[in-house]
Amino acid sequence: MSTAEVVPDPLGARLKAYEGRPAAVAGVGKDPVNAPMIRHWCEAMGDTSPAYSGPDAIAPPTMLQAWTMGGLSGHQGRTGAYDELLSLLDASGCTAVVATDCEQEYLRPLRPGDRVAFDSVIESVSGRKTTKLGTGYFVTTRTDVRVDGDLVGTHRFRILKYAPARRKPPAPRPRPVVGRDNAGFWQGVTEHRLLIQRCTDCGTLRHPWLPGCNACGCLDWDTLESSGEGTVYSYVVMHHPPFPAFDPPYAVGLVELAEGVRMVGNVTGVPYDKVRIGLPVQVEFRTYEDAEGAQVLPVFRVVDGHGEGGA
Repeated sequence: MSTAEVVPDPLGARLKAYEGRPAAVAGVGKDPVNAPMIRHWCEAMGDTSPAYSGPDAIAPPTMLQAWTMGGLSGHQGRTGAYDELLSLLDASGCTAVVATDCEQEYLRPLRPGDRVAFDSVIESVSGRKTTKLGTGYFVTTRTDVRVDGDLVGTHRFRILKYAPARRKPPAPRPRPVVGRDNAGFWQGVTEHRLLIQRCTDCGTLRHPWLPGCNACGCLDWDTLESSGEGTVYSYVVMHHPPFPAFDPPYAVGLVELAEGVRMVGNVTGVPYDKVRIGLPVQVEFRTYEDAEGAQVLPVFRVVDGHGEGGA
C-alpha cells in the first residue's frame, strides 16, 4: 500500500492561525435602510415585487450585505487581522483575488429606517488549493448583522487569493508547406498578389500549383495575376476539432475565382452562419504574427452590401 506524499505548507499553517480572529468589530452601516437604495437595487435586478415598495415596504433579503459595505472610504470597526492575512498572501505571490461564492441566512426582514450594526470574523482558511486560475487559498468571512441588538441575518463571503497560473503562449498558426512546386504562389501572397499558374502551351489555368499541366502535360508555365474577385462555390463551418490557434466556429469556403479556378480560404466579412453559396467575395491579405514571425495568408471577404451583418 502506498501513501500520498504530503507537501509541506508552512504558509497554510500561518494562515490557519487567523481563523476565529475578528475582521470587524462593532461596525455600523453608513446609511440606514432606505427606500432609494431599495429602488435602485430592484431596478438593477428587474425585481418588481410589490413587497419592496409602498408604506409597508421591506428590503430585498439579498441586500443584506449592501447595508454593511464601507464603500471606497471603508468603515469603522475594521480590524487589522484581515489586512494582515491578505498581506501575507500578497507577499507569498497570491496577489490576485476573485470572489467565489456567498451564503446568507435571514432571520427577519429589514425595513426602511432600520440601522444595522455588524461584526465579522475570519471563519475559515482552506489549505493550499490549485485551480485553473492558479494556486492559492480560500478565505471565508462571516458577518453577523444586527438591528437594535437583535440578529437579523448572517452573511458568509468567500474569496480565493491566488498566484495566477502561467498562461501558455498562444499556439502559432500552422504554416503552409512550401516546396519548389508552389514557392512562387506563396511568394506572390507575401507581395499581396494572387498568382495563378498558366500553361504556356495550351493556356490552361490551374490551382493548386503543379509541376506540369494536367490538361496537356506540358512542363512549361507562367503566371497570371488574379483580380481576386470570386464567388463562394461551396463552404463548411468548422466547429470541431478545436485547434488552439483558431477560434471556432468559422467558415472555410471553396471560392471560384473570376478567372475560373477554385481556391480554398477563410470567408470573412459576415458571421459564419450568414455565409451562403453564391456570395461575391474579394481576396484580402492578412498578416498574422506569432513567435515564429509574420506570415501572410489570403482570405476572402464578402463584398460590402452582401450577406447580413459584419465581422
